[in-house]
Amino acid sequence: MELSDSVVKGLQTLADPACFGFKSFTIFTEVAFRSLLSFPTDSVFEYPELKNIDQALLKHCHTAATTFILEVVKQNADKSTICSCLEDLRFDSERVEAFYELHQVITSFKVCCMLSDFIDRCPPHITDVSWRLDYCIKNSHVHKVNQPSYLISFNTENGTNNGAPSELNFNCTLEQLQVLLFFY
Repeated sequence: MELSDSVVKGLQTLADPACFGFKSFTIFTEVAFRSLLSFPTDSVFEYPELKNIDQALLKHCHTAATTFILEVVKQNADKSTICSCLEDLRFDSERVEAFYELHQVITSFKVCCMLSDFIDRCPPHITDVSWRLDYCIKNSHVHKVNQPSYLISFNTENGTNNGAPSELNFNCTLEQLQVLLFFY
């Protein structure tokens, strides 16, 4: 798994027992996982077990941990890949096991929630679509972009809102629109 130097340093700091005791590590890791899900989460700065750790260090480690978690999910990494990568980053076996167990619990919980949501309600039904083609010449950083952008709006009806209409808006490039049309 390829990780940037900043992510590697942040994860190595998280692995250091002098910076993060085991209890602090487990709380911090749980907050990192939860921040990537749709849970209402507290900030890492609100936990008393993490108060003695420098805020800049917490931010850096949080960014590194969430980046690693996203990379693990993106690559659909198995246990051996996750564990060997963490061991390479100087995580002891106790921390590796705690991280992997939390990964399994959160992943299982998220899948159960998604299945529960799907079973409990009907998926939204698209009733109307509108779109607009924009052409972006420059972005906010004054870099030339010169590419089309599609603004798509889906009007939907959902079984849980007593058939009340809702609107889903998003912006996509031509390539993203082609992928959307290919899969749907």
